[in-house]
Amino acid sequence: MPEWDGVNLPQTPPEGRYLAFDFGRKRIGTATGQTLTRTASPLGVVASHDGVPDWDAIAALVDEWQPRALVVGLPYRLHDGSVQLTTQQARKFGQRLSGRMNRPVYFVAEQLSSVEAEQRLASLQDPSTPLDAVAAQIILERFFDQLDIP
Repeated sequence: MPEWDGVNLPQTPPEGRYLAFDFGRKRIGTATGQTLTRTASPLGVVASHDGVPDWDAIAALVDEWQPRALVVGLPYRLHDGSVQLTTQQARKFGQRLSGRMNRPVYFVAEQLSSVEAEQRLASLQDPSTPLDAVAAQIILERFFDQLDIP
C-alpha cells in the first residue's frame, strides 16, 4: 500500500463512496466513485472565484453523496515533477475541504489529467460532460488504482 499524503487520514483508506476534486482557480471538477468496483463517474463543476470555492455547492455535494473520504488532485510540473503555485493552492484547498466537510482528504499526484480528459471526451458521441469533471474522474480512478483492498 502506498504511503498516503493527505489530511486527517485513517490508517487505511475506508471502503465506500468517495468524491474527487480537480482544483482550479475558476472551476473545480467533481467526480464520484466507490471502492467496491473501483469505478468513478464525472459529476460536474463547482464555481471558484479567483481561487475561492463555492463552499455551499461543495457542501451540497457532500450532503447528497455522503462520501467516506475525499480526493484532491495535486498538479506537479510536467518536466520535473516539482511543486508549482497550483500545487500549493490545491493542497490548501484540500486542507480547508477536510476541515469544512469533516472528512479525510487524500492527495493524488496528477499530471496531464486534463489532456487525458480531452482525449476521453473526443471519443464520446456526446462530449457535453465538462472537461474538469472528467479530469476529477481520472484523479479518482488513479486513487482507486493505488488501493490495496481485496
